[in-house]
Amino acid sequence: MNQRAHPAPAGTAGVPAQSRSQESAREVPGYPAGPPAARGEHTHSEPPIPQPRPVVQRASVRGQILDALRTALVSGELAPGEVYSAPALGERFGVSATPVREAMQQLAQEGAVEVVPNRGFRVVERGARELAELAEVRALIEVPVLLRLARSVPAERWAALRPLAEESVRAAATGCRATYAQADRAFHRAVLALAGNEQLVQIAEDLHRRAVPLHGARADLMADAAEHAALLEALAAGEQDAVRRLATGHFAAAG
Repeated sequence: MNQRAHPAPAGTAGVPAQSRSQESAREVPGYPAGPPAARGEHTHSEPPIPQPRPVVQRASVRGQILDALRTALVSGELAPGEVYSAPALGERFGVSATPVREAMQQLAQEGAVEVVPNRGFRVVERGARELAELAEVRALIEVPVLLRLARSVPAERWAALRPLAEESVRAAATGCRATYAQADRAFHRAVLALAGNEQLVQIAEDLHRRAVPLHGARADLMADAAEHAALLEALAAGEQDAVRRLATGHFAAAG
């Protein structure tokens, strides 16, 4: 009795069984199967489309290490002039050397550390002259902006920033330079953000990070924080001479 040949399923005619099995093998476990191909589409040579890889997680780790290293620098835990290797710091933070090395490269671009070939990274020692130069640059960039804001921003907008000024006072009272540096940056960032220029905010924040000295007593922090409230009052009142004097003195004292 002659057996009728069954037609091959659509899409498999002329394809050896081995090739069909290879097509199935291209399905990657853990990835959802894509929609069936429309008639006439050739999909056998296209790789599967994977879900987004967890790059955000790695970036998050690098960001956390960067924040931790910045805190260690400001607090003096990483001492100026000392050399630290990425593997040793990675062991210290419980991560591999890779995110530490990437974070240190970022700090090197910011001028906080310098690369020592075959050894690691040396924490930069900022002298009085360098801090004075950074304060001068900050004043050149920020004071004209503050004067313009004093003329254009209504008093109620400045009043909304008082909680940040008060937070900087509380941070200064802890005596922790790293805690205060974070609150201080938040205050100045909010003030400059009123200018509506994101590039200005980023440049000013970079200068601010570089201008933070790695020494100083609690009284210095308290005096610096108290100037925030005085600066806000002058800005709200539109007193440009007072704004110029307070801002210039504030930047100089920070260094």
